[in-house]
Amino acid sequence: MVQVRVSEGLLEGEVVHNEYGGTFCSFKGIPYAQPPIGDLRFKAPQPQKPWEGVRQAKEFGPSCSQVDFLMQPKPDCSEDCLYLNVYTPQLKPNNPLPVMFFIHGGGFYSGSGNDDMYGPEFLVRQDVILVTINYRLEVLGFLCLDTEEVPGNAGMKDQVEALKWVNKNISCFGGDPDNITIFGESAGGASVGYHLVSPMSKGLFKRAICQSGVPTCWWAKVFEPRKRALALAHHLGYKSNDENGLYEFFKSQPVEALLGVNVPLSFSEQIRAGFELNFGIVSEKQFGDETGFFHGNLSDYLKNGVHEGVEVMTGYTEDDGVILFVFGEHTKMLEQANTLDNYFTPKHIALNCSLKKQIEAGQKIKKFYMHDEKVETDWERVARYQKAEMFIYGTIKFARACSQKNKLYFYTFNCKSERNMACSMLGLNTITNGKEVSCHLDDLFYIFNSKALEQKIDMKSKTFELINKVTKLWTNFAKYGNPTPNGDLGVKWLPYTADKEDYLDIGNELQAGTAPDHDEYQFWENIFREYTPEYVDKEY
Repeated sequence: MVQVRVSEGLLEGEVVHNEYGGTFCSFKGIPYAQPPIGDLRFKAPQPQKPWEGVRQAKEFGPSCSQVDFLMQPKPDCSEDCLYLNVYTPQLKPNNPLPVMFFIHGGGFYSGSGNDDMYGPEFLVRQDVILVTINYRLEVLGFLCLDTEEVPGNAGMKDQVEALKWVNKNISCFGGDPDNITIFGESAGGASVGYHLVSPMSKGLFKRAICQSGVPTCWWAKVFEPRKRALALAHHLGYKSNDENGLYEFFKSQPVEALLGVNVPLSFSEQIRAGFELNFGIVSEKQFGDETGFFHGNLSDYLKNGVHEGVEVMTGYTEDDGVILFVFGEHTKMLEQANTLDNYFTPKHIALNCSLKKQIEAGQKIKKFYMHDEKVETDWERVARYQKAEMFIYGTIKFARACSQKNKLYFYTFNCKSERNMACSMLGLNTITNGKEVSCHLDDLFYIFNSKALEQKIDMKSKTFELINKVTKLWTNFAKYGNPTPNGDLGVKWLPYTADKEDYLDIGNELQAGTAPDHDEYQFWENIFREYTPEYVDKEY
Protein backbone atom coordinates (compact mmCIF):
# COMPACT_ATOMS: atom_id res chain seq x y z
CA MET A 1 0.00 0.00 0.00
CA VAL A 2 1.12 3.55 -0.63
CA GLN A 3 -0.40 6.88 0.42
CA VAL A 4 -0.47 10.32 -1.21
CA ARG A 5 -2.02 13.52 0.13
CA VAL A 6 -3.90 15.54 -2.52
CA SER A 7 -5.81 18.78 -2.10
CA GLU A 8 -9.00 17.01 -0.93
CA GLY A 9 -7.40 14.54 1.48
CA LEU A 10 -5.38 11.35 1.84
CA LEU A 11 -5.46 8.61 -0.86
CA GLU A 12 -4.28 5.04 -0.45
CA GLY A 13 -3.21 3.24 -3.61
CA GLU A 14 -0.99 0.23 -4.20
CA VAL A 15 2.37 -0.74 -5.62
CA VAL A 16 1.85 -3.00 -8.63
CA HIS A 17 4.30 -5.43 -10.24
CA ASN A 18 4.63 -4.59 -13.93
CA GLU A 19 4.85 -7.84 -15.90
CA TYR A 20 6.84 -5.88 -18.51
CA GLY A 21 9.48 -4.65 -16.08
CA GLY A 22 9.68 -3.00 -12.66
CA THR A 23 6.82 -1.71 -10.54
CA PHE A 24 4.50 1.29 -10.54
CA CYS A 25 2.11 2.95 -8.12
CA SER A 26 -1.58 2.75 -9.00
CA PHE A 27 -4.31 5.08 -7.73
CA LYS A 28 -7.73 4.26 -9.16
CA GLY A 29 -11.15 5.82 -8.81
CA ILE A 30 -10.05 9.27 -7.61
CA PRO A 31 -13.02 11.69 -7.63
CA TYR A 32 -12.09 14.91 -9.43
CA ALA A 33 -15.53 16.56 -9.15
CA GLN A 34 -18.77 16.15 -7.24
CA PRO A 35 -21.19 13.49 -8.52
CA PRO A 36 -23.21 15.15 -11.36
CA ILE A 37 -26.55 13.87 -10.08
CA GLY A 38 -29.84 15.45 -9.01
CA ASP A 39 -29.73 19.19 -9.58
CA LEU A 40 -26.17 18.85 -10.97
CA ARG A 41 -27.33 16.67 -13.88
CA PHE A 42 -26.38 18.45 -17.19
CA LYS A 43 -24.53 21.17 -15.22
CA ALA A 44 -20.84 22.04 -15.46
CA PRO A 45 -18.87 19.93 -12.95
CA GLN A 46 -18.42 21.24 -9.42
CA PRO A 47 -15.07 20.86 -7.60
CA GLN A 48 -14.73 17.80 -5.40
CA LYS A 49 -15.24 18.39 -1.66
CA PRO A 50 -12.59 17.29 0.88
CA TRP A 51 -12.98 13.92 2.61
CA GLU A 52 -12.13 12.77 6.12
CA GLY A 53 -9.56 10.08 6.83
CA VAL A 54 -7.99 7.84 4.18
CA ARG A 55 -9.82 7.28 0.90
CA GLN A 56 -9.13 3.95 -0.80
CA ALA A 57 -7.93 4.25 -4.42
CA LYS A 58 -7.62 0.59 -5.40
CA GLU A 59 -10.79 0.11 -7.47
CA PHE A 60 -11.97 1.92 -10.59
CA GLY A 61 -14.80 4.37 -10.17
CA PRO A 62 -18.02 3.65 -12.10
CA SER A 63 -18.04 4.33 -15.85
CA CYS A 64 -20.64 6.81 -17.09
CA SER A 65 -24.07 5.26 -17.76
CA GLN A 66 -23.92 4.19 -21.40
CA VAL A 67 -24.66 1.71 -24.16
CA ASP A 68 -22.04 -0.25 -26.09
CA PHE A 69 -21.29 -0.24 -29.83
CA LEU A 70 -24.30 -2.47 -30.36
CA MET A 71 -26.55 -0.09 -28.39
CA GLN A 72 -26.92 -2.50 -25.46
CA PRO A 73 -26.87 -1.01 -21.91
CA LYS A 74 -23.61 -1.75 -20.11
CA PRO A 75 -23.68 -3.02 -16.51
CA ASP A 76 -21.83 -1.48 -13.55
CA CYS A 77 -22.20 2.07 -14.86
CA SER A 78 -23.54 5.16 -13.10
CA GLU A 79 -24.26 8.87 -13.42
CA ASP A 80 -21.81 9.25 -10.54
CA CYS A 81 -18.82 8.78 -12.84
CA LEU A 82 -16.37 11.68 -12.52
CA TYR A 83 -13.29 9.69 -11.51
CA LEU A 84 -9.73 9.45 -12.78
CA ASN A 85 -6.81 7.05 -12.41
CA VAL A 86 -3.13 7.89 -11.88
CA TYR A 87 -0.30 5.45 -12.59
CA THR A 88 3.21 6.60 -11.73
CA PRO A 89 6.54 4.75 -12.00
CA GLN A 90 7.92 6.73 -9.03
CA LEU A 91 6.28 8.87 -6.36
CA LYS A 92 9.52 10.70 -5.57
CA PRO A 93 11.70 10.84 -8.71
CA ASN A 94 14.88 12.90 -8.84
CA ASN A 95 13.19 15.12 -11.42
CA PRO A 96 9.44 15.56 -11.93
CA LEU A 97 8.09 13.16 -14.56
CA PRO A 98 6.22 14.08 -17.77
CA VAL A 99 2.47 13.48 -17.54
CA MET A 100 0.29 11.89 -20.24
CA PHE A 101 -3.42 12.61 -19.80
CA PHE A 102 -5.60 10.30 -21.90
CA ILE A 103 -9.16 11.03 -23.11
CA HIS A 104 -10.99 7.90 -24.26
CA GLY A 105 -13.06 7.65 -27.44
CA GLY A 106 -16.35 5.91 -28.08
CA GLY A 107 -18.35 8.35 -30.19
CA PHE A 108 -19.16 10.51 -27.13
CA TYR A 109 -21.60 7.80 -26.04
CA SER A 110 -19.49 4.92 -24.70
CA GLY A 111 -16.17 4.05 -23.10
CA SER A 112 -14.21 4.72 -19.91
CA GLY A 113 -10.63 5.17 -18.76
CA ASN A 114 -10.44 1.71 -17.18
CA ASP A 115 -7.77 -0.87 -17.95
CA ASP A 116 -9.99 -3.17 -20.02
CA MET A 117 -8.76 -0.91 -22.86
CA TYR A 118 -6.21 1.42 -21.27
CA GLY A 119 -3.82 -0.54 -19.08
CA PRO A 120 -0.74 1.53 -18.12
CA GLU A 121 2.04 -1.07 -18.23
CA PHE A 122 3.55 -0.18 -21.64
CA LEU A 123 3.69 3.59 -21.00
CA VAL A 124 4.88 3.76 -17.37
CA ARG A 125 7.94 1.66 -18.24
CA GLN A 126 9.02 4.66 -20.39
CA ASP A 127 9.16 6.89 -17.28
CA VAL A 128 6.00 8.89 -17.73
CA ILE A 129 2.93 9.22 -15.52
CA LEU A 130 -0.34 8.12 -17.11
CA VAL A 131 -3.70 9.63 -16.15
CA THR A 132 -6.94 8.20 -17.56
CA ILE A 133 -10.39 9.69 -16.94
CA ASN A 134 -14.12 9.11 -17.12
CA TYR A 135 -16.42 11.89 -18.27
CA ARG A 136 -20.16 12.20 -18.91
CA LEU A 137 -21.36 10.74 -22.20
CA GLU A 138 -24.24 11.05 -24.66
CA VAL A 139 -27.30 12.89 -23.27
CA LEU A 140 -25.81 13.16 -19.77
CA GLY A 141 -22.68 14.85 -21.07
CA PHE A 142 -23.84 16.57 -24.24
CA LEU A 143 -27.50 17.59 -23.97
CA CYS A 144 -27.82 21.14 -25.33
CA LEU A 145 -30.97 23.25 -24.84
CA ASP A 146 -29.28 26.53 -25.82
CA THR A 147 -30.19 27.87 -22.37
CA GLU A 148 -28.10 29.19 -19.52
CA GLU A 149 -29.02 26.11 -17.48
CA VAL A 150 -28.07 23.63 -20.22
CA PRO A 151 -25.76 25.30 -22.78
CA GLY A 152 -24.12 21.97 -23.73
CA ASN A 153 -20.62 20.49 -23.57
CA ALA A 154 -20.90 19.32 -19.95
CA GLY A 155 -18.75 16.29 -20.84
CA MET A 156 -16.02 18.56 -22.23
CA LYS A 157 -16.16 20.66 -19.06
CA ASP A 158 -15.66 17.41 -17.12
CA GLN A 159 -12.45 16.89 -19.08
CA VAL A 160 -11.36 20.46 -18.24
CA GLU A 161 -12.11 19.88 -14.54
CA ALA A 162 -10.03 16.68 -14.60
CA LEU A 163 -7.18 18.61 -16.24
CA LYS A 164 -7.40 21.29 -13.54
CA TRP A 165 -7.28 18.60 -10.86
CA VAL A 166 -4.18 17.10 -12.46
CA ASN A 167 -2.48 20.50 -12.70
CA LYS A 168 -3.15 21.06 -9.00
CA ASN A 169 -2.25 17.59 -7.69
CA ILE A 170 0.05 15.70 -10.07
CA SER A 171 3.23 16.90 -8.31
CA CYS A 172 2.08 14.78 -5.32
CA PHE A 173 2.51 11.72 -7.56
CA GLY A 174 5.96 12.77 -8.85
CA GLY A 175 4.61 14.52 -11.95
CA ASP A 176 5.52 17.80 -13.61
CA PRO A 177 2.44 20.08 -13.91
CA ASP A 178 4.38 22.16 -16.47
CA ASN A 179 4.82 19.16 -18.78
CA ILE A 180 1.37 17.65 -19.44
CA THR A 181 0.53 16.04 -22.79
CA ILE A 182 -3.14 15.44 -23.49
CA PHE A 183 -3.90 12.66 -25.95
CA GLY A 184 -6.97 10.83 -27.17
CA GLU A 185 -8.31 8.61 -29.93
CA SER A 186 -11.43 8.97 -32.10
CA ALA A 187 -13.92 11.10 -30.10
CA GLY A 188 -11.07 11.47 -27.61
CA GLY A 189 -8.84 12.83 -30.40
CA ALA A 190 -11.53 15.29 -31.44
CA SER A 191 -11.85 16.30 -27.77
CA VAL A 192 -8.10 16.96 -27.61
CA GLY A 193 -8.39 19.13 -30.74
CA TYR A 194 -11.15 21.22 -29.16
CA HIS A 195 -9.02 21.69 -26.03
CA LEU A 196 -6.43 23.21 -28.36
CA VAL A 197 -8.82 26.10 -29.05
CA SER A 198 -11.08 26.26 -25.98
CA PRO A 199 -10.56 29.26 -23.68
CA MET A 200 -11.36 26.96 -20.75
CA SER A 201 -8.39 24.68 -21.48
CA LYS A 202 -5.74 27.30 -22.22
CA GLY A 203 -2.62 26.93 -20.10
CA LEU A 204 -3.56 23.50 -18.74
CA PHE A 205 -1.26 21.43 -21.01
CA LYS A 206 1.93 21.70 -23.04
CA ARG A 207 1.43 19.18 -25.85
CA ALA A 208 -1.41 17.36 -27.60
CA ILE A 209 -1.90 14.16 -29.64
CA CYS A 210 -5.05 13.62 -31.74
CA GLN A 211 -5.38 9.99 -32.92
CA SER A 212 -7.97 9.21 -35.63
CA GLY A 213 -10.09 12.21 -34.74
CA VAL A 214 -9.79 16.01 -34.93
CA PRO A 215 -12.30 18.88 -34.66
CA THR A 216 -12.45 19.35 -38.45
CA CYS A 217 -13.91 15.86 -38.93
CA TRP A 218 -17.60 16.43 -39.70
CA TRP A 219 -18.72 14.14 -36.88
CA ALA A 220 -16.83 16.11 -34.22
CA LYS A 221 -19.60 18.71 -33.90
CA VAL A 222 -23.34 18.07 -33.61
CA PHE A 223 -25.83 19.29 -36.21
CA GLU A 224 -28.90 21.08 -34.74
CA PRO A 225 -28.34 20.03 -31.10
CA ARG A 226 -31.40 21.80 -29.69
CA LYS A 227 -33.68 20.18 -32.27
CA ARG A 228 -32.22 16.80 -31.31
CA ALA A 229 -32.96 17.54 -27.66
CA LEU A 230 -36.56 18.41 -28.55
CA ALA A 231 -36.87 15.27 -30.68
CA LEU A 232 -35.64 13.17 -27.75
CA ALA A 233 -38.04 14.89 -25.35
CA HIS A 234 -40.96 14.28 -27.70
CA HIS A 235 -39.92 10.66 -28.09
CA LEU A 236 -39.98 10.33 -24.29
CA GLY A 237 -43.44 11.86 -24.05
CA TYR A 238 -42.88 15.61 -23.59
CA LYS A 239 -45.06 17.55 -26.02
CA SER A 240 -44.48 21.19 -24.97
CA ASN A 241 -41.71 23.56 -26.11
CA ASP A 242 -41.54 25.39 -22.76
CA GLU A 243 -37.83 25.73 -21.95
CA ASN A 244 -38.12 25.59 -18.18
CA GLY A 245 -40.44 22.62 -18.36
CA LEU A 246 -38.09 20.91 -20.83
CA TYR A 247 -35.15 21.21 -18.44
CA GLU A 248 -37.19 19.86 -15.53
CA PHE A 249 -38.48 17.04 -17.71
CA PHE A 250 -34.97 15.88 -18.64
CA LYS A 251 -33.83 16.15 -15.01
CA SER A 252 -36.69 13.92 -13.90
CA GLN A 253 -36.11 11.11 -16.41
CA PRO A 254 -34.63 7.82 -15.21
CA VAL A 255 -31.15 7.52 -16.65
CA GLU A 256 -32.07 4.34 -18.56
CA ALA A 257 -34.60 6.31 -20.64
CA LEU A 258 -31.86 8.68 -21.87
CA LEU A 259 -29.46 6.06 -23.21
CA GLY A 260 -29.09 4.79 -26.77
CA VAL A 261 -32.14 6.54 -28.22
CA ASN A 262 -31.77 7.35 -31.93
CA VAL A 263 -33.27 10.75 -32.77
CA PRO A 264 -32.97 11.27 -36.56
CA LEU A 265 -33.84 14.74 -37.84
CA SER A 266 -34.19 13.78 -41.50
CA PHE A 267 -35.42 10.96 -43.70
CA SER A 268 -31.84 10.41 -44.83
CA GLU A 269 -30.60 9.97 -41.27
CA GLN A 270 -33.41 7.55 -40.58
CA ILE A 271 -32.75 5.16 -43.46
CA ARG A 272 -29.06 5.54 -44.29
CA ALA A 273 -26.95 2.68 -42.99
CA GLY A 274 -23.98 4.28 -41.28
CA PHE A 275 -22.75 6.40 -38.40
CA GLU A 276 -24.75 9.33 -37.04
CA LEU A 277 -23.73 11.43 -34.04
CA ASN A 278 -26.76 12.48 -31.99
CA PHE A 279 -25.08 14.08 -28.98
CA GLY A 280 -21.61 15.58 -28.84
CA ILE A 281 -19.69 18.86 -28.92
CA VAL A 282 -21.69 22.00 -29.76
CA SER A 283 -21.09 25.68 -30.33
CA GLU A 284 -22.49 27.17 -27.14
CA LYS A 285 -24.64 30.26 -26.99
CA GLN A 286 -23.02 33.06 -24.99
CA PHE A 287 -24.80 34.14 -21.80
CA GLY A 288 -23.44 37.38 -20.33
CA ASP A 289 -19.76 37.17 -19.41
CA GLU A 290 -19.92 33.42 -18.83
CA THR A 291 -17.04 31.57 -20.49
CA GLY A 292 -18.27 28.52 -22.35
CA PHE A 293 -16.17 25.65 -23.61
CA PHE A 294 -16.58 26.56 -27.28
CA HIS A 295 -18.39 29.34 -29.16
CA GLY A 296 -18.65 30.15 -32.87
CA ASN A 297 -16.86 28.60 -35.85
CA LEU A 298 -13.81 26.40 -35.55
CA SER A 299 -12.32 28.00 -38.68
CA ASP A 300 -12.09 31.36 -36.90
CA TYR A 301 -10.12 29.76 -34.05
CA LEU A 302 -7.76 27.93 -36.39
CA LYS A 303 -7.03 31.05 -38.44
CA ASN A 304 -5.87 32.70 -35.24
CA GLY A 305 -3.83 29.64 -34.30
CA VAL A 306 -4.38 27.06 -31.57
CA HIS A 307 -3.05 27.76 -28.07
CA GLU A 308 0.31 29.47 -28.42
CA GLY A 309 3.39 27.29 -28.12
CA VAL A 310 1.54 23.98 -27.84
CA GLU A 311 3.14 21.20 -29.90
CA VAL A 312 0.80 18.81 -31.72
CA MET A 313 0.88 15.31 -33.17
CA THR A 314 -1.92 13.83 -35.28
CA GLY A 315 -2.71 11.08 -37.77
CA TYR A 316 -4.90 8.07 -38.52
CA THR A 317 -4.70 4.32 -39.10
CA GLU A 318 -4.39 2.72 -42.52
CA ASP A 319 -7.86 1.15 -42.33
CA ASP A 320 -9.78 3.55 -40.07
CA GLY A 321 -12.81 3.33 -42.38
CA VAL A 322 -13.51 -0.34 -41.65
CA ILE A 323 -14.98 0.66 -38.27
CA LEU A 324 -17.98 2.22 -40.04
CA PHE A 325 -19.32 -1.25 -40.85
CA VAL A 326 -20.16 -1.58 -37.13
CA PHE A 327 -22.81 1.14 -37.38
CA GLY A 328 -25.06 -0.42 -39.99
CA GLU A 329 -25.70 -3.97 -41.10
CA HIS A 330 -22.87 -4.22 -43.61
CA THR A 331 -24.83 -5.91 -46.40
CA LYS A 332 -27.34 -3.05 -46.19
CA MET A 333 -24.49 -0.52 -46.38
CA LEU A 334 -23.02 -2.20 -49.45
CA GLU A 335 -26.44 -2.47 -51.05
CA GLN A 336 -27.10 1.25 -50.53
CA ALA A 337 -23.62 2.11 -51.83
CA ASN A 338 -24.35 -0.02 -54.90
CA THR A 339 -27.77 1.43 -55.75
CA LEU A 340 -27.80 5.01 -54.40
CA ASP A 341 -25.29 7.48 -55.81
CA ASN A 342 -25.93 9.91 -52.99
CA TYR A 343 -24.84 7.24 -50.49
CA PHE A 344 -21.38 8.67 -51.25
CA THR A 345 -22.45 12.29 -50.72
CA PRO A 346 -20.37 13.88 -47.93
CA LYS A 347 -22.30 14.90 -44.83
CA HIS A 348 -21.73 18.62 -45.28
CA ILE A 349 -23.00 18.59 -48.87
CA ALA A 350 -25.99 16.47 -47.82
CA LEU A 351 -26.90 19.10 -45.23
CA ASN A 352 -26.48 22.13 -47.48
CA CYS A 353 -27.24 21.23 -51.12
CA SER A 354 -30.24 20.31 -53.24
CA LEU A 355 -30.89 16.63 -53.92
CA LYS A 356 -29.74 17.18 -57.50
CA LYS A 357 -26.34 18.44 -56.33
CA GLN A 358 -26.14 15.71 -53.69
CA ILE A 359 -26.55 13.04 -56.37
CA GLU A 360 -24.09 14.81 -58.68
CA ALA A 361 -21.42 15.03 -55.96
CA GLY A 362 -22.11 11.45 -54.90
CA GLN A 363 -21.65 10.22 -58.48
CA LYS A 364 -18.24 11.91 -58.73
CA ILE A 365 -17.08 10.43 -55.45
CA LYS A 366 -18.43 6.97 -56.30
CA LYS A 367 -16.56 7.06 -59.62
CA PHE A 368 -13.35 8.13 -57.84
CA TYR A 369 -13.49 5.21 -55.41
CA MET A 370 -15.35 2.48 -57.28
CA HIS A 371 -14.02 3.14 -60.84
CA ASP A 372 -17.41 2.39 -62.42
CA GLU A 373 -17.36 -1.11 -60.98
CA LYS A 374 -20.18 -2.65 -58.96
CA VAL A 375 -19.82 -2.20 -55.23
CA GLU A 376 -21.31 -5.62 -54.45
CA THR A 377 -19.03 -7.00 -51.73
CA ASP A 378 -16.02 -4.75 -52.40
CA TRP A 379 -15.67 -3.70 -48.76
CA GLU A 380 -12.11 -2.37 -49.25
CA ARG A 381 -13.08 0.43 -51.64
CA VAL A 382 -16.14 1.37 -49.59
CA ALA A 383 -13.98 1.38 -46.45
CA ARG A 384 -11.46 3.61 -48.23
CA TYR A 385 -14.24 6.08 -49.05
CA GLN A 386 -15.45 5.92 -45.44
CA LYS A 387 -11.94 6.60 -44.16
CA ALA A 388 -11.56 9.62 -46.43
CA GLU A 389 -14.95 11.08 -45.51
CA MET A 390 -14.59 10.43 -41.78
CA PHE A 391 -10.85 10.91 -41.19
CA ILE A 392 -8.47 11.77 -44.06
CA TYR A 393 -9.98 15.06 -45.23
CA GLY A 394 -10.63 16.45 -41.75
CA THR A 395 -7.26 15.41 -40.34
CA ILE A 396 -5.17 16.83 -43.17
CA LYS A 397 -7.24 20.01 -43.14
CA PHE A 398 -6.59 20.34 -39.40
CA ALA A 399 -2.87 19.64 -39.83
CA ARG A 400 -2.52 22.24 -42.59
CA ALA A 401 -4.24 24.90 -40.49
CA CYS A 402 -2.57 24.02 -37.20
CA SER A 403 0.95 23.81 -38.64
CA GLN A 404 0.82 27.45 -39.77
CA LYS A 405 1.67 28.62 -36.24
CA ASN A 406 2.39 25.50 -34.17
CA LYS A 407 4.92 22.70 -34.54
CA LEU A 408 2.99 19.62 -35.70
CA TYR A 409 3.96 16.02 -36.42
CA PHE A 410 1.81 13.95 -38.80
CA TYR A 411 1.66 10.15 -39.01
CA THR A 412 -0.13 7.25 -40.64
CA PHE A 413 -0.35 4.03 -38.62
CA ASN A 414 -0.23 0.54 -40.13
CA CYS A 415 1.46 -1.80 -37.65
CA LYS A 416 0.28 -5.39 -38.04
CA SER A 417 0.60 -8.24 -35.55
CA GLU A 418 -1.61 -10.28 -33.22
CA ARG A 419 -2.30 -6.96 -31.42
CA ASN A 420 -4.58 -5.91 -34.32
CA MET A 421 -7.72 -7.16 -32.62
CA ALA A 422 -10.28 -4.43 -33.33
CA CYS A 423 -11.97 -6.28 -36.21
CA SER A 424 -12.19 -9.47 -34.18
CA MET A 425 -13.54 -7.70 -31.07
CA LEU A 426 -16.18 -5.84 -33.09
CA GLY A 427 -17.28 -8.80 -35.18
CA LEU A 428 -15.90 -7.39 -38.44
CA ASN A 429 -13.80 -10.39 -39.50
CA THR A 430 -16.63 -11.66 -41.68
CA ILE A 431 -16.41 -8.41 -43.67
CA THR A 432 -12.65 -8.31 -44.05
CA ASN A 433 -12.51 -12.03 -44.87
CA GLY A 434 -9.69 -12.42 -42.39
CA LYS A 435 -7.43 -9.91 -44.18
CA GLU A 436 -4.93 -8.29 -41.81
CA VAL A 437 -5.81 -4.63 -41.39
CA SER A 438 -4.91 -1.68 -39.15
CA CYS A 439 -8.44 -0.81 -38.12
CA HIS A 440 -9.72 2.10 -36.08
CA LEU A 441 -8.67 1.36 -32.44
CA ASP A 442 -5.78 -0.93 -33.43
CA ASP A 443 -3.16 1.75 -32.68
CA LEU A 444 -4.34 1.78 -29.05
CA PHE A 445 -3.26 -1.83 -28.53
CA TYR A 446 0.40 -0.85 -29.12
CA ILE A 447 0.17 1.99 -26.57
CA PHE A 448 -1.92 0.37 -23.83
CA ASN A 449 -1.85 -3.06 -22.23
CA SER A 450 -5.54 -3.66 -22.92
CA LYS A 451 -6.79 -6.36 -20.54
CA ALA A 452 -9.66 -7.20 -22.93
CA LEU A 453 -7.12 -8.73 -25.34
CA GLU A 454 -5.97 -11.26 -22.72
CA GLN A 455 -2.54 -11.36 -24.35
CA LYS A 456 0.77 -11.82 -22.58
CA ILE A 457 3.42 -10.52 -24.96
CA ASP A 458 6.86 -12.12 -25.04
CA MET A 459 9.29 -9.25 -24.40
CA LYS A 460 11.73 -10.80 -26.90
CA SER A 461 9.17 -10.95 -29.68
CA LYS A 462 8.79 -8.78 -32.79
CA THR A 463 5.42 -7.67 -31.44
CA PHE A 464 6.98 -6.29 -28.28
CA GLU A 465 9.55 -4.48 -30.43
CA LEU A 466 6.62 -2.74 -32.13
CA ILE A 467 5.04 -1.86 -28.78
CA ASN A 468 8.35 -0.48 -27.57
CA LYS A 469 8.80 1.52 -30.77
CA VAL A 470 5.31 3.06 -30.71
CA THR A 471 5.38 3.90 -27.00
CA LYS A 472 8.81 5.48 -27.46
CA LEU A 473 7.46 7.75 -30.22
CA TRP A 474 4.53 8.80 -28.03
CA THR A 475 6.53 9.28 -24.83
CA ASN A 476 9.44 11.02 -26.60
CA PHE A 477 6.91 13.53 -27.89
CA ALA A 478 5.54 13.94 -24.35
CA LYS A 479 9.02 14.40 -22.90
CA TYR A 480 10.71 16.53 -25.54
CA GLY A 481 8.13 17.73 -28.07
CA ASN A 482 9.99 15.63 -30.64
CA PRO A 483 9.14 11.92 -31.23
CA THR A 484 12.64 11.10 -32.58
CA PRO A 485 15.01 13.41 -30.69
CA ASN A 486 18.22 11.41 -30.92
CA GLY A 487 17.82 9.05 -33.87
CA ASP A 488 17.75 5.90 -31.73
CA LEU A 489 14.68 4.65 -33.61
CA GLY A 490 16.58 4.77 -36.90
CA VAL A 491 14.50 7.53 -38.47
CA LYS A 492 14.12 11.30 -38.27
CA TRP A 493 10.51 12.44 -38.08
CA LEU A 494 10.31 15.99 -39.43
CA PRO A 495 7.52 18.41 -38.49
CA TYR A 496 4.67 18.75 -40.97
CA THR A 497 4.26 21.95 -43.02
CA ALA A 498 1.60 22.75 -45.61
CA ASP A 499 4.22 23.04 -48.36
CA LYS A 500 6.48 20.02 -47.64
CA GLU A 501 3.93 17.75 -45.87
CA ASP A 502 6.52 15.63 -44.01
CA TYR A 503 5.11 12.68 -42.07
CA LEU A 504 6.04 9.30 -40.59
CA ASP A 505 4.54 5.99 -41.68
CA ILE A 506 4.39 3.98 -38.45
CA GLY A 507 4.33 0.37 -39.60
CA ASN A 508 6.35 -2.71 -38.80
CA GLU A 509 9.16 -0.51 -40.08
CA LEU A 510 9.30 3.27 -39.58
CA GLN A 511 9.49 5.21 -42.85
CA ALA A 512 9.65 8.96 -43.24
CA GLY A 513 7.80 10.37 -46.24
CA THR A 514 5.98 13.35 -47.66
CA ALA A 515 2.43 14.23 -48.72
CA PRO A 516 0.31 11.46 -47.14
CA ASP A 517 -2.87 10.86 -49.16
CA HIS A 518 -2.29 14.18 -50.92
CA ASP A 519 -4.17 13.40 -54.14
CA GLU A 520 -7.14 12.06 -52.21
CA TYR A 521 -7.22 15.12 -49.96
CA GLN A 522 -7.07 17.38 -53.02
CA PHE A 523 -9.93 15.49 -54.66
CA TRP A 524 -12.13 16.13 -51.60
CA GLU A 525 -11.01 19.75 -51.39
CA ASN A 526 -12.07 20.25 -55.02
CA ILE A 527 -15.44 18.58 -54.39
CA PHE A 528 -16.17 20.87 -51.45
CA ARG A 529 -14.90 23.92 -53.32
CA GLU A 530 -17.33 23.14 -56.14
CA TYR A 531 -20.42 22.42 -54.04
CA THR A 532 -19.94 24.14 -50.67
CA PRO A 533 -17.05 26.61 -50.98
CA GLU A 534 -17.78 28.09 -47.55
CA TYR A 535 -16.86 24.69 -46.04
CA VAL A 536 -13.38 24.98 -47.55
CA ASP A 537 -12.80 28.62 -46.71
CA LYS A 538 -14.67 29.27 -43.49
CA GLU A 539 -17.21 26.98 -41.88
CA TYR A 540 -16.24 23.59 -40.45
